[in-house]
Amino acid sequence: GKGRVRPEWTLLFWTSLAVVVPVIITLWCSAQRSKRKTHMKDFFRKSKHGWHYTDLFNKPTYCCVCNQHILQGAFCDCCGVCADEQCLRRADRSLQCKEIMAPCSPDGAMEHRWVRGNVPLASYCAVCKQQCGTQPKLCDFRCVWCQTTVHDDCMDSLTDGDQCELGEFHNLIIPPHYLYRVNKLRRRQPEEYSKLASSCGSGWTPVLVLANTRSGNNMGKVLLGEFRTVLNPVQVFDLSELTPSKALQLCTLLPPGSVRVLVCGGDGTVGWVLDAIDTMKLKGQDQFMPRVTILPLGTGNDLSNTLGWGAGYAGEIPVEQVLRNILDAEVVKMDRWKVQVASKGLYFRKPKVLSMNNYFSVGPDALMALNFHAHREKTPSFFSSRIINKTVYFLYGTKDCLVQECKDLDKRIELELDGERVALPSLEGIIVCNIGYWGGGCRLWEGMGDEPCPPTRLDDGLLEVVGVFGSFHCAQIQVKLANPVRLGQAHTVRLVLKSSKMPMQVDGEPWAQGPCTITITHKTQALMLYHSAEQTDDDDDEESSASETESPTPHDSPRPPGPASARA
Repeated sequence: GKGRVRPEWTLLFWTSLAVVVPVIITLWCSAQRSKRKTHMKDFFRKSKHGWHYTDLFNKPTYCCVCNQHILQGAFCDCCGVCADEQCLRRADRSLQCKEIMAPCSPDGAMEHRWVRGNVPLASYCAVCKQQCGTQPKLCDFRCVWCQTTVHDDCMDSLTDGDQCELGEFHNLIIPPHYLYRVNKLRRRQPEEYSKLASSCGSGWTPVLVLANTRSGNNMGKVLLGEFRTVLNPVQVFDLSELTPSKALQLCTLLPPGSVRVLVCGGDGTVGWVLDAIDTMKLKGQDQFMPRVTILPLGTGNDLSNTLGWGAGYAGEIPVEQVLRNILDAEVVKMDRWKVQVASKGLYFRKPKVLSMNNYFSVGPDALMALNFHAHREKTPSFFSSRIINKTVYFLYGTKDCLVQECKDLDKRIELELDGERVALPSLEGIIVCNIGYWGGGCRLWEGMGDEPCPPTRLDDGLLEVVGVFGSFHCAQIQVKLANPVRLGQAHTVRLVLKSSKMPMQVDGEPWAQGPCTITITHKTQALMLYHSAEQTDDDDDEESSASETESPTPHDSPRPPGPASARA
């Protein structure tokens, strides 16, 4: 009997061992990895470099300490130094990062700050004009400020000696010597900053980059690193770590009226930054107010589209081209509005006050936004892609076409434009627009473009009010198969919700609202940057039919949705 049992026990033992041992090894490796990650994170936090760890570099990379080829390791997104895990501490001690604040030489010149190896692909030597970084080893130099690249052998022949002029984007970079001098000032007055700015050149308009790493397609972190490489790291802010109000305080150390702010995020992030600028006004810092431009990372990006910056950024152009576009942009004014929501029966409670840049709506599009918002709060990781977000919006819109949760809106709501009551047809939704685009790229007020409609501007102090018959009507308008119900233009809009709860939204932020009175009035004007991009023939053909309704743009710019034409 014993002879028959032994092989079975042996088999069971080896089978168990084959299952248990890999599990134990996997768990041990996972624990070690987690421990190493925590240790590394703590080390990165204390370091002066902007280290980021990667399991696989996306191009041939060499350690700046031991000169060996490495597949994984850490890189600094400010100065470009790379090191494997064994050399990381030595690299941190011996290799200096970009200094955000430093004195210049006695003659006023700034020295190059060279880093050896891992030069960008397709970079050329400033001396011999031949390609750099072609040898399979750590070779050639790059200046972390002006991005000049030089061969090892050409280093001694560099004509400009040690002088660095900050390269192509010298008008956008805050030089370290400027901040050093500001820090030494006894009297911090705007006129003193203007005197110091003379050393930075006549066309100096420094840019601050404010990126929301949680917006849309999660490109924020990559962009932060790319902008830190090109600019002074002190100019680049992660809004998940610092609020816009605190980031914008840097404007008060720069010459008045010179600063431009690039907001990397969706329309909600832009609104957050514009609210912070309004706070600067309340503090009496009007003269330091920056001009705002947008790199669209959100889902809808209607404000970005209106100002000519596109419907969404996915890395199709390099950050250098983004900065060139900012240099060429024009300053325009944009109306901002105050939305007061006074709930019925709560007379002693302060009304809810919101800021509006894009649009206010009640009805099916607000219901879609509310459903989307509720699901994104539950599973934020699922909504990291712009395509997924738009698909979910489409599904909710399709559902509402069948259910019609917002029907008979005209019986539940009263609308007043500049104090005059407006008779409403049988509607399901009302949309109050400040800008030309709505619903992720649709020119709402214009509709199909086959009917003349009053011209509109971003700075005319007027709102456009339209009605929609339901989700299906919204979809028809978006593909230019129908026109909205144009209810009129007004300086002040008042809506009274008499009964039941209705979904509402301001600039994509939705909520369910009971009986109330909503008043929309002019709040202020923001200074924005408008990009008059060259259009494709398709765009021109598509929009030529609506050109009759346009008022001339203040800059005689071409037809793209700009300051004057954006809202038509």
